[in-house]
Amino acid sequence: MTKDGAAPIRIMLVDDHPIVRIGLAALIGSLPGMATVAQAGCGREAIELYREHSPDVTLMDLRLPDLSGVEVIRTIRATSPEARFIVLTTYEGDEDIHQALQAGARGYIIKGLPHNLLADAIKRVHAGGRYLPQVVKETLANRTPSSDLSVREREILQRIAQGKSNREIATELDLAEITVKVRVSAILLRLDVNDRTQAVVAALQRGLLHL
Repeated sequence: MTKDGAAPIRIMLVDDHPIVRIGLAALIGSLPGMATVAQAGCGREAIELYREHSPDVTLMDLRLPDLSGVEVIRTIRATSPEARFIVLTTYEGDEDIHQALQAGARGYIIKGLPHNLLADAIKRVHAGGRYLPQVVKETLANRTPSSDLSVREREILQRIAQGKSNREIATELDLAEITVKVRVSAILLRLDVNDRTQAVVAALQRGLLHL
């Protein structure tokens, strides 16, 4: 209980780096009215621990060794739509932010921002609000909806990043080579770039690809 008799905000931490989790737990422990109730180092563990502890707010990294943070958020919210998530990550791309919010995250904080933002975010999300720092709002505002890629285009883009030719991509995905060529042209157009290398660079910057 807090000094005023209210129950503390119960928080789960999800990050694959133990040192990061230790640091976050120490920070939360120093904040009045908050307590860490569970820590997970991978997506599947996070899903299990959520079901066990039902935390009020979950701090979720996007990069995990098994599932992505977005997949974890979707999985948990499929059975617990009231679950509240704040993404805490190094990923700054507009697509990363968009996908996390689409999955149901209520806050998005980039690691390295002042720690007082985290306390504000937890309180606001716990109260039912959303929390997006100005830098995140600006990144999201600059996102171009017409640049969305289909699942197939993302599969092709991933293979372009691996240095594969149209013929190799066609063989892997069981497509006609001309179909791959047309899809590659569409990818370049959507990302507003001139060649395959620029497409990979743009995709990495936006969070469409992670190597």
